[in-house]
Amino acid sequence: MTARRSFGLINPAVPKVLDPGASIALLKTGTAEAGSLLGYGNGRSYGDSCLNGQGAVVDMRPMNRILAFDPVAGMIEAEAGVLLSEIIAYIAPHGFFPAVVPGTQFVTLGGAIANDIHGKNHHRRGTFGCHVEALTLLTSDGRIHRLKRCSKCRLFVATIGGMGLTGLILSATVRLMRVPSLDIEEEITPFRGFDEYFDVAEAADDANEYAVAWTDQLAIGRREGRGLLITGNHAEFGARKASDARRWLGVPFGMPVCLLNRPFLKLFNSAYWCTKSKALGKHKTAYQGFFFPLDGVADWNRLYGPKGLYQHQSVFPNGEARKTVPALLAAAREAGHASFLTVLKRFGGVASPGLISFPRSGYTLTLDFPNRGADTLALLERLDRITVEFGGAVNPYKDARMAPEVFAASFPTWRDLEMHRDPAFLSDFWRRTAIRLSTEAGSGLAAE
Repeated sequence: MTARRSFGLINPAVPKVLDPGASIALLKTGTAEAGSLLGYGNGRSYGDSCLNGQGAVVDMRPMNRILAFDPVAGMIEAEAGVLLSEIIAYIAPHGFFPAVVPGTQFVTLGGAIANDIHGKNHHRRGTFGCHVEALTLLTSDGRIHRLKRCSKCRLFVATIGGMGLTGLILSATVRLMRVPSLDIEEEITPFRGFDEYFDVAEAADDANEYAVAWTDQLAIGRREGRGLLITGNHAEFGARKASDARRWLGVPFGMPVCLLNRPFLKLFNSAYWCTKSKALGKHKTAYQGFFFPLDGVADWNRLYGPKGLYQHQSVFPNGEARKTVPALLAAAREAGHASFLTVLKRFGGVASPGLISFPRSGYTLTLDFPNRGADTLALLERLDRITVEFGGAVNPYKDARMAPEVFAASFPTWRDLEMHRDPAFLSDFWRRTAIRLSTEAGSGLAAE
């Protein structure tokens, strides 16, 4: 099978790929070696949380059957390798939509659970894990666990957001959201400074199912802090059949250089601002463009060139947001880095059932940077420091390089997940963060 990579194209590909049948046989017979396996969905994680370079990844995409659907209760059961796009196509004619979707529909059900993904409506629906009612997990002792939502079921809550470390997710039952149509009544509101955005963000969340903001990271002077607040709700009358998820455009091969450079992005941001800021008032738009704007271009990550891209996503408390966002953007500008995607959202207070989950009450900022080597790494470390200093956290499944100390500060309960980690399952991310923290702690105790 072809080697597997993560979406950022930074980390080396994992050459050893197993099919689900072979992996399930290893697990059922109890012959899987320590740290030898990790479930792999569709490779949309940006860093190394989906990679296991010292072992093998299990390609779960062949396990993509929808097993059961109850249109009365609004519940669907499916195997872990099914894509959200396939679920949407199946449930849409019945008037349903996933309660939470990320910025791409090409993630697997297992990946959505393992990363406890979030969307544009966290303020109302929380994370994807909030809607998982049951799941089937195979562990290296050969047992198949049929886990149901329960705060006392520690293996269930460890698997939600557990980054695939508690075992192999085989299937799950998920509660859906009833919607009048797939189409979205969208409204775009320009803001000319972050104070203007923060003044209206909470009210926008209260009034709408979905809310997200785009900001021009490169704007300086009088234009600094300008952006667009985009809100939406499912239209009362509209399409109830999913549109074709196939990509008609694509980047057929890796670019020899990064095409998303600073001059291009300055022009793009200005054009995007001018075009969108004139689209005042509510208007109906197709769900694909609202939720998944980049899905129409296959392999768009190749535009970043042979060195790939880093994504930095942080979350920070409400009371610190007015200081944190300008500080993060200023750091990127001072370092001479331009972000293609600069997205700002408000997280609500709906708690995830998972032991480790990135979203928490506050604001989250996402930045994408082409990899320029040491300069980019220095910038990302500075962004980490700013985030932690303001009481925030860095997203692990978007990360490819954070220091163990940053991970510990972001997720002080990481030891709880390590206690529930299946010994046969390990990722490159967990090796360079949690395992290293555990090793250093053990060495310190030994020295004492």
